[in-house]
Amino acid sequence: MTQIRIDQAAQDLLFLEAHTPTTFNDAPVSDQQIREVWELMKFAPTANNSNPLRIVVVRSPEARDRLLPHMAPGNVPKVTSAPVTLILAADTRFHEYMPDLAPHAPQAFAQHEARTREEREGTAQFSALLQAGYLILAVRAAGLHAAPMLGFDKAGVDAEFFADGRLSALFVMSIGECDPDGFRPRSPRLEFDQVVSFL
Repeated sequence: MTQIRIDQAAQDLLFLEAHTPTTFNDAPVSDQQIREVWELMKFAPTANNSNPLRIVVVRSPEARDRLLPHMAPGNVPKVTSAPVTLILAADTRFHEYMPDLAPHAPQAFAQHEARTREEREGTAQFSALLQAGYLILAVRAAGLHAAPMLGFDKAGVDAEFFADGRLSALFVMSIGECDPDGFRPRSPRLEFDQVVSFL
C-alpha cells in the first residue's frame, strides 16, 4: 500500500503532470500570486535557517530588455512570452539576518562574518538552491508553470542587476500559464534502480 500522504490530484499537480513549458500564454501573474507562492515556499530547509534566497521579479518591458541580452538564444522565447521572469540569487551577506532568523545560534553571525566571501557564497548557494526547489513546487501549487533556466550569462546578469556584488545569480525562471502547445513531449527519466542504492 502506498505511503504517499497527499491525494492523487496533488501528486498530479506538483509532480506527475507538471511539465516545463517552452512558451507561455499572455495570462498575467499578479503580485498577490507571487506573494502566495512565497508564503508557501518560505518554509524550505536552510542551513541554520539562513534564508539566503533573493528573488528579483522581472515584469516591466524595461527590466525584460535588460535581461534578454544575457539569455542564451534558446531561452529567449521563455522570457519574452512569460508574464513574469524571476532572477533567483544568493545573498552573500545572508548572515546579517542571522540574529533574527537563528536566535538558537547566537554565534552564527560572528562565525559567518569571519569566513571569506567565497566560503559564505558556498553556504548561500547551497541553501538558496534548496529554497529554489521549494519555489518551483509552490509555483506549481499555485496552478502556474515554471521554466527554470541555467542558459544565461551569470557574470552579465550579476553586473546588470547586482552591481554592488552582494547578490550572486543562481538561475533564471519564467513563470505563468502555458498553452497546451507550449510543451515538448516529456523526456524519459532514470529508473529507480539506476539512481538508488541501499547499503
